[in-house]
Amino acid sequence: MVANWPGSITPGTSDHISAFWDIFPTMAALTNQATPKDIDGISLLPTLTGNLSDQKTHEHLYWEFIEQGGKQAIRKGDWKAIRVNLNKDRDPPIELYNLADDPGEQTNLAAQYPERIKEMKALMENSRVPNPIFKLYASEL
Repeated sequence: MVANWPGSITPGTSDHISAFWDIFPTMAALTNQATPKDIDGISLLPTLTGNLSDQKTHEHLYWEFIEQGGKQAIRKGDWKAIRVNLNKDRDPPIELYNLADDPGEQTNLAAQYPERIKEMKALMENSRVPNPIFKLYASEL
């Protein structure tokens, strides 16, 4: 993301992990509006203004896409887990990457970290909210 607000936004870069759903709470904070309690986003305003000690963080981020056979991803700290082809197989293998060491996601570490795979799989399952329109699994089609 690129942001420019001379005199308010601290110039530089940030390693704060965020997602698109953080934009709404950020805009609400900028306009002094209340943010609904039942959303996943958090305001990025503390990071933008250099008040890093006030910045809340996500425990993890979750994505799913129904396109290209169905995909899920979890980002937790430096770790990213993905699984694909969920329209064909409800429990496909999970790929695991350490983004700090491997930002290009070239080395799948799943076999070396079975406990991390269990954790990421549980996060995928617990983060998912079924949608009657956007169906991820073949059994939902």
